[in-house]
Order: sequence, then structure tokens, then C-alpha cells
Amino acid sequence: MDLRFGDKKREELEQWTRSADVRVAFNSPFRPFILATTSVGQEGLDFHQYCHRVVHWNLPSNPVDLEQREGRVHRYKGHVIRRNLAKRYGLERVDLSGAGLVDPWEQLFELARSERPEGENDLYPYWIFETDGGYKIERLIPLLPLSREIGQLKWLKRSLVAYRSVMGQPRQQELTEFLARRFSDEEMAEVTEKYAIDLSPPQR
Repeated sequence: MDLRFGDKKREELEQWTRSADVRVAFNSPFRPFILATTSVGQEGLDFHQYCHRVVHWNLPSNPVDLEQREGRVHRYKGHVIRRNLAKRYGLERVDLSGAGLVDPWEQLFELARSERPEGENDLYPYWIFETDGGYKIERLIPLLPLSREIGQLKWLKRSLVAYRSVMGQPRQQELTEFLARRFSDEEMAEVTEKYAIDLSPPQR
């Protein structure tokens, strides 16, 4: 089921749908499964609880807007993080012996935190948690052959790496690919030593 994000009267239901109601419904394991929105939905709204895939029907004009769009699903304890937790640990690692309701996610996050690799900070496992054969934030862009958006996408990716680097939150794979195309191993080591800034939270 798909649904538009906004205040709109649905003729088949003969009633109004409100943006707040749509947002609450989408942030659940139930319908709607696809949410269509204009740039109105690219800032300040969270859709990460049950979504880790963004389809860009058109490309924004700058990397900041692209980051804003994808930031709607790349958030604290997001869907992709929880799926990776479930894939690595499974329900068998959840203690169901206690009385009353059990929050499996609280237990799995605490388990992942207690097994955090040495040197990791508090971004792990709440923002960053990867596992073999796991899930990732997906960016889908239906580009037409020979369209101008092909070149625009390449430019946006390059600009996005630079933007994230300045903000201290690069997506590691894209940043690595960007630097590897432009620097030798010796130059890479020099750049890393000269410009790296650690903005991570202090370790406990």
C-alpha cells in the first residue's frame, strides 16, 4: 500500500488524511508500506523506525538536501540497525524468563554494547552496526539512460563526501572510494594524518 504524505482528501475513503496520521502509520510494521512525499518530507521528520530505503524520484540540486532526505531513515536505533542486531544475535539471545513484558530491542542493544569491539565509541551499536550479510541504508535512483541526472548524481556523490567530511560524519565507504581515486597510498597517509579530526563521543 502506498500513501501520499500530506493533508489530502482520499476520494475512495471520502475522508481527509492528515500528515501526522500518515507519519505515525508509516512508523509501524503495518500499512502504508510506501510513502511518497515532495521535498516537504525531506527535513525534520523521522521515518527510520521501519524503513531503510529511500527512492529519489528526482535529484536535489545540492548535497545538503540529499543528506537531509537520506537522514530521514539513517537515524539512532534505526530499522537497518535493528535488523542487523536481529540477524547477528537472533531471538534466542533474548531472555524471556522475566515476569511481565520484555523489550527484546533493549536487550539486544545492551548485548551489542557489551560486546563492542575495542576502540569503538558510543556511535556503536546505536548508529553504526554492521554484520556479515547484513543490511544497509539503500539509495535508489531510477535514472533514465543519457539523462542529465547521471552526471548530476556523480557530482552529488563527490560533493556529498566533501560535505560529510567537513561535518565530521562521512559515510566510510563513499569517503574511501573518493580518496582512493585521487591519492596514492603515501598521499593518503599524509592526508589522513594532517586532516583527520576525531569528533566521536568520549569513551566510557
